[in-house]
Amino acid sequence: MSVVVVATITPKPEHVDEVRQAVLEAVPKVHEEPGCERYALHEGRGVLIMVEQWESPEALATHGKAEALTALSGKLEGKLTERPAVQVLTAHPAGDPAKGAL
Repeated sequence: MSVVVVATITPKPEHVDEVRQAVLEAVPKVHEEPGCERYALHEGRGVLIMVEQWESPEALATHGKAEALTALSGKLEGKLTERPAVQVLTAHPAGDPAKGAL
């Protein structure tokens, strides 16, 4: 079963555009990583949200050490209010299988 991750990135107000651009530049590189099923940027009130889906815990662990994420971390240094909040989620599918889980 796939691993779903939500990462919340909170840029300092003066760095929102820079942080968004850095993440957008990293997305195509992450899409090419083995096991990446979804890596999508969304934006809310003052936060950027990454919705991720990996084919396995091993693929997620490899992503955590991959060059794209390492380079992105360097670009974000000093531009966030706090470390990104990363949550690995457990699915509880219900209802229509096509709509009840990622």
